[in-house]
Amino acid sequence: MPAVSAIITTRNRRKFAEEAVKSVLAQTFRDFEIILVDDGSTDGTAEAAAKYPVKYLFLKNAGISAARNTGAAGSSGRYICFLDDDDLWGKNKLEKQFLFMETNPEYPLCYTDELWIRNGKFLNQKKIHSKSGGDIFEKCLKLCIISPSSAMIRREILEKYSFDEKMPVCEDYDLWLRIAAEHKIGYIPEKLVTKRGGHRQLSKKFPVMDRFRIYSIRKILKNLPDGKKELALKELEKKCEIVYKGAIKRGHLFRAIKYWLIKNLAKRK
Repeated sequence: MPAVSAIITTRNRRKFAEEAVKSVLAQTFRDFEIILVDDGSTDGTAEAAAKYPVKYLFLKNAGISAARNTGAAGSSGRYICFLDDDDLWGKNKLEKQFLFMETNPEYPLCYTDELWIRNGKFLNQKKIHSKSGGDIFEKCLKLCIISPSSAMIRREILEKYSFDEKMPVCEDYDLWLRIAAEHKIGYIPEKLVTKRGGHRQLSKKFPVMDRFRIYSIRKILKNLPDGKKELALKELEKKCEIVYKGAIKRGHLFRAIKYWLIKNLAKRK
């Protein structure tokens, strides 16, 4: 049984997938397995995967959440890491995270800082994207502060929570929010992941992303203690207001009414 399972999800991005695999194979930490989950590629990804020591799993357009859950179900490591096909790991990413998790058993997961590249140029992260460890529930409410490619998760935690397969996007926001509502999160303040943007990305297919984040917040409200519930309600109202105003501006009356109702019903809780 390997210590770590590295799960790479991909669809019709053969070149990116190969580069992601190579960044795992270059790790200084060697006790791992690689699982490549192909969500319906038609670009020769299967043939490319055959060149590498990976476990190849094929799905037919099941979506990112199902792909990640399938990879986790087919893995055997004590720790599970995800790597988006357009991201890359620094060579000592697994080594540093494994040591952290082994010496800090109180954390269900840890994540790292990251480098951002868009169209070949380095980007500076804004203050809102600043990362930290500990009780980060409030940060997780505002935005997806943890990149899936930067996280290392204990198997038993992922088996308890898993990705919500109803969500085509923001599934990572949803998972981290549910975990952070109940646990403190570990953080390694080193840029051990490179995130590459500026190309075809899933989030661009789904406008008004806050719709999905509102769904996530509503799911957990009834199980939150008072302090966190107050924070969640405040953020829920804020996101509903954003969606409502956007819908009014674009003439989407049904959507505007829906999120006006959600916002005002939330105030009564």
